[in-house]
Amino acid sequence: MSRTTSILMGVRSMMKLYESMLKEVCEEYQLAQIEVTIISFLYNNPGKDTAGDIAELRMLSKGNVSQAVENLIQKSLIQRIPDESDRRKIHLSLLPAAAPITERIQLVEIAFRQEMFRGFSAEERQTFDGLFDRIMDNTKQSMKRGRVK
Repeated sequence: MSRTTSILMGVRSMMKLYESMLKEVCEEYQLAQIEVTIISFLYNNPGKDTAGDIAELRMLSKGNVSQAVENLIQKSLIQRIPDESDRRKIHLSLLPAAAPITERIQLVEIAFRQEMFRGFSAEERQTFDGLFDRIMDNTKQSMKRGRVK
């Protein structure tokens, strides 16, 4: 297997593990996976708060995000807030009722990181963080140069 394939399969496996760990939150609060994903996204990404941001950055279909947002509004977990300078733009905001869910998501994120770094020393984790940041910087620079449309 090529190293590129191995990396891509590893990233996908990590995503699958994270999603499976989030299923506990889905079951506990009777939410769909995409609904928990949206709550998590809004909590973890201040300033990236439109349905378009969620669809783009989480690589989800706009239709699925739109439907899930509507469901979350009906469940009184998020609200729409019109942009003051651009009426076409709608921001999404978590409501207080979502707080127990975000607390539970945070616990899942901690457990996920513990699983990912089991057996790593603090120094190895720090080295990984530095290397990962460099990989992400390289990725962003490559995208800016037009590698990805």
